Amino acid sequence: MFGKRLRSAAALLALLCGLGLVTGCGDDNKDNTAAGGATGASGGEGSGKCAAVQEPAPRAQPRRTRPPSFRLAKDKTYTAKVETNCGTFYIELDSKDAPRTGGSFVTLARKGFYDNLTFHRIVTAFVIQGGDPTGTGRGGPGYRIREAPPDDIVYSEGVVAMAKAGDEPPGTSGSQFFVVTSDSTLPPDYALLGRVKRGLDVVHAIEEVPAGPDERPVSPVVIKKITIQVK
Repeated sequence: MFGKRLRSAAALLALLCGLGLVTGCGDDNKDNTAAGGATGASGGEGSGKCAAVQEPAPRAQPRRTRPPSFRLAKDKTYTAKVETNCGTFYIELDSKDAPRTGGSFVTLARKGFYDNLTFHRIVTAFVIQGGDPTGTGRGGPGYRIREAPPDDIVYSEGVVAMAKAGDEPPGTSGSQFFVVTSDSTLPPDYALLGRVKRGLDVVHAIEEVPAGPDERPVSPVVIKKITIQVK
């Protein structure tokens, strides 16, 4: 559906609809080094194939709650270990440019929020997206935060960012995140989370799971657990 890069405004609109980032699409949601490609990102834990699993039951949308106050410390390295039925990959969170976004993600992960959720959208040669408790692409953690990404962010292969509704300000996020699987020309609207440090091969294995016309995988891709490692 998409080439190595988005090649037209129509393709960009199709992507944003697929991500649930703009409204009216139907019903089915600072530098190139910091947000650049996932150099040396192979070496994920897995066979390159996805094990058959049962799709988890959707959860109820959490009640409105206050956003967490935790922020990533700039002098520490935070790595999210993402275990799925397709293998394990690792996200290095950007504590310099996304301390608040990363703090929210870490808080949710430590509470087990992401455990047994799914990657509910797969857009071949572009992104995989997950982190919605309802599994619909419209759910979240019961709060929204805002942290604008760097003006010169590049959403290149391996970058991890946060999804938002099309009418929300740049940098708005809840719990849904996406991993860029091929270099893109997305505008700098989506809150930066980090980039895949290891396991880009696992990300691509997830990307290869067949998806239907609504971009939902025909076989479940489940986030078994996300744990946070700090150095």
